[in-house]
Amino acid sequence: MSTAIAVIVVMAVVGIIFGLVLAIANKKFAVEVNPLIEMVDEILPKGQCGSCGYAGCKAYAEAVVLDPNVPANLCVPGKIEIAKKVGELTGKVAEEIEPMVAHVRCLGSKDKTVLNYNYEGIDDCMAASLLLGGPKGCQYGCLGFGTCVKNCPFGAMTMGDNGIPVVDREICTGCKKCQESCPKKVIEMIPKDSIVMVNCNSLEKGAVARKLCTVSCLGCGICSRSCTHGAIKVENNLAIVNSEICINECTNAVCTEKCPTKAIEIILPRLREDIKKEESVEHKPAI
Repeated sequence: MSTAIAVIVVMAVVGIIFGLVLAIANKKFAVEVNPLIEMVDEILPKGQCGSCGYAGCKAYAEAVVLDPNVPANLCVPGKIEIAKKVGELTGKVAEEIEPMVAHVRCLGSKDKTVLNYNYEGIDDCMAASLLLGGPKGCQYGCLGFGTCVKNCPFGAMTMGDNGIPVVDREICTGCKKCQESCPKKVIEMIPKDSIVMVNCNSLEKGAVARKLCTVSCLGCGICSRSCTHGAIKVENNLAIVNSEICINECTNAVCTEKCPTKAIEIILPRLREDIKKEESVEHKPAI
């Protein structure tokens, strides 16, 4: 009995000694944290998306506070509002950044595309793409398993009823997490004020593209020829829109009316509503 008590006493003494040693070491070698880092980290959106180029919000907060060469506007989700606050705290100039949003360049749902086989594997785009590039005949289109939706840290994407992801442009921060997770590179970042965009990613020639998907871009160039501002060109059988020219010059998106497959459409809600109002006025019977 006495031996057991002696062991307990010895262990307690050893524990106390080690505790004191650790406490002294912790106090002696403690690194003082810059309170400004905590202040900057507190105002960041905490999406941990890494779009700033750093491993999370805390890492960026440390960099922007301690490194004079790190700009205050690297937090893409935070936009200019957060950039200005970071600039005020760090004494840096927060330059204006153009708001960007994700755009899914595909409308090829299962009812509009050819399927090579029925996929019954893991419900993930990356996994599906490993098996002959995925079940869809078009090797450039959205696979529709929602990997981008699962990787969006801000809940800005949902799966549509047709199996194609839908982007909420008001919530989307342009952090690129969805873009990075897409094995088919179907998602791209575009200016939030973009007016029209091509909903196709296929580089196949017209006849082949149309055979694989009824809403594919045929590369016919009709949209390019109808655009009076030169905002559209065709490269590798795919129409490409210059958003800067389109935003600054376009007042009537006639290119969307000319497209035989409707692969190009108006994506700016404001302009869509304006066109609807104009059409209602034009068709309103005269009194």
